[in-house]
Amino acid sequence: MAMAMAVVSFPSLLQKSALSSSLFTPTFLPAKSSSSILTKSSPNPKRHFVVSASMEAGIGVMGSKLGMMTFFEEDGTVVPVTVVGFREGNIVTQIKTLATDGYDAVQIGYRRVRDKKLTKPETGHLQKAGVIPMRHLQEFRLTNVEGFETNQKLVFDEIFKEGDLVDVAGTTIGKGFQGGIKRHHFRRGQMTHGSKSHRALGSIGAGTTPGRVYKGKKMPGRMGGTRTKIRKLKIVKVDKDLNVVMIKGALPGKPGNLLRITPAKIVGVNIPKN
Repeated sequence: MAMAMAVVSFPSLLQKSALSSSLFTPTFLPAKSSSSILTKSSPNPKRHFVVSASMEAGIGVMGSKLGMMTFFEEDGTVVPVTVVGFREGNIVTQIKTLATDGYDAVQIGYRRVRDKKLTKPETGHLQKAGVIPMRHLQEFRLTNVEGFETNQKLVFDEIFKEGDLVDVAGTTIGKGFQGGIKRHHFRRGQMTHGSKSHRALGSIGAGTTPGRVYKGKKMPGRMGGTRTKIRKLKIVKVDKDLNVVMIKGALPGKPGNLLRITPAKIVGVNIPKN
């Protein structure tokens, strides 16, 4: 009896979840030697799993979280804001194009350090661009890289203005190994009257059937310390004298954490609806 085989298109599935990814979107690309693989004798061609950064709505910068404070607007409205400062950096270190690297992107360096803090490959890469030694290097994938050049310094107030919406990404505070109540907001049992279930997780599944625990079950484990992006935050104040910016709401990480600030992605405005 002939058996019908269902062919699943991986790119079509990943395109649906492209908007939900924060920084990286997994894609499946054919191998380089596709001519030798795509033959009649191999009905299922091999595919390599490649992680590529998602497109940004525009060029962004990197900053350092300083802490939170209260900001009073002119009408007396109280706004909780996070203060972000900028160390020496935000300098273009490399420009990648479709012809040279296969995609268009601008690499930015941030936070100046001493030469001995970097490895020789890192030092050589920065010396080739003619820039100062910097700790952090990040890429911003753009649809067009015209107008950028190496050793170009990006200034925050020239890219963003008060009232703009931005996406801020960073690493959250690590909480270590936590239980279900703190990690997933479970409710505890009674603490008195003979109860033997206080903060325990409880039942995690049936017995003989299925005889195992389903994947994705909310259980105790490592909490925090992950990459997170908070979208569509409003820039409340830009202070050129102090070289800081105030963004409404809370941002990932603790004071001193590295933050990545980019223009907010808004469908129909800077992102096509299709």
